[in-house]
Amino acid sequence: MRILWLKTDLLLPLDKGGKLRTWHLMRHLAKQHEITYLAFAEPDTPQTDVGGMREVAARVETVMRSEPAKGTWQFYADAAMHVVDPLPYAVGKYRSTEFRQRLDALLAEIDFDLIVCDFLFPAVNLPKQLPCPAVMFTHNVESEIWRRHAETKTSPLSKLLYGMQYRRMLRYEGRALRRFDGVLAVSDADRETFDRIYPGAIRQPVHVVPTGVDTEFFTDSRSDPNSRELVFTGSMDWLPNEDAMIYFCRDVLPLIRAEEPDVQLSIVGRAPTPAVKQLADHAGVRVTGRVDDVRPYMRDAAVYIVPLRIGGGTRLKIFEAMAMGKAVVSTTVGAEGLPVTSGEHVLLADEPNTFAHAVVGLLRHVDRRRQLESAARALVVEQYDWSAVAGALDSALQVIADCGLRNADLLRISDSRGARPPITNKSAIRNPQSAL
Repeated sequence: MRILWLKTDLLLPLDKGGKLRTWHLMRHLAKQHEITYLAFAEPDTPQTDVGGMREVAARVETVMRSEPAKGTWQFYADAAMHVVDPLPYAVGKYRSTEFRQRLDALLAEIDFDLIVCDFLFPAVNLPKQLPCPAVMFTHNVESEIWRRHAETKTSPLSKLLYGMQYRRMLRYEGRALRRFDGVLAVSDADRETFDRIYPGAIRQPVHVVPTGVDTEFFTDSRSDPNSRELVFTGSMDWLPNEDAMIYFCRDVLPLIRAEEPDVQLSIVGRAPTPAVKQLADHAGVRVTGRVDDVRPYMRDAAVYIVPLRIGGGTRLKIFEAMAMGKAVVSTTVGAEGLPVTSGEHVLLADEPNTFAHAVVGLLRHVDRRRQLESAARALVVEQYDWSAVAGALDSALQVIADCGLRNADLLRISDSRGARPPITNKSAIRNPQSAL
């Protein structure tokens, strides 16, 4: 198939979970399909990042866009400008006349078989009418993330603002999903959530394409039995990760260090916000910022922690830790959507005292830690290598493309039997709704 892939950023550098998931899946798809990739890029993007994209796409098109770093005054000024915008801020900031024009030009130039909208956000730039079937490749249920943000805020003003964004996202996400011939979710939990909060919005059953992991890159690396290192990895400008680390350092880590004073925590990941950087002031906490390779930090850790309170989709970071044979302690939200059993593959704990107790227990009982490590590694190697997951994606895309074309043919036949003249332009029968 000829596939047009839309995203809000380039995949390189591979420093976010969503980028990694897309990269590995596209790498396998590119062996069978011709992919054109259209995305925003920062003005200072290295040409090596653009050129490197050709490993997964036959053609790469970029539209320049700058975004202020989170936590800066420019970021808050930009967010303030969207307060009266009916679109949620996370979507509205990606509206772009230039992106739409480039998209229209590609659709006019190439007869694509399928459009893939990677995450919800590029949908804001779709034209009113689409010339071919389109699929929404979701990594989260976006409205659920904003609902959880609103629920965890303690300040009345923050609750008000996040609640407003949640309601806008709920409306927008439901409207956007109606435009697509199919939707891909990363877990059964997300599929059930889509069906529950957007009944009737999706044209065919949601296809589940699970998270995978590169088991050859993330190899088995058991920790030193005497290690007192904890580690968390992730993009530290993503609000759920920021919230997780603030919560852990404030409410959980002091309980752990009261029992095990030598415990050290490494917070590893790109673009730490000012609030995350301040966590280095806590005893035993190190904030690294971006690193070229997370594996040495994970290798040294006795326990990998995932204290997320906000989120959706699945956590690629957990599969990476499991592939390296790490014992994982997570909240239920942190492991949401993953096929893991608490007590067998990971330990789940949702309260500060139970989370701290789980971590301390693994530090003190190495045999128990080794059991979790072995079971975790075995699960991902046997079932969730990217090659197997990519096969499921390929099949789902083919089904959606075929169903979309059949539906278009039925509409064309129906119209030709009515009072209106037959439609000869394929684009005129796709998605007659207004642009979002």
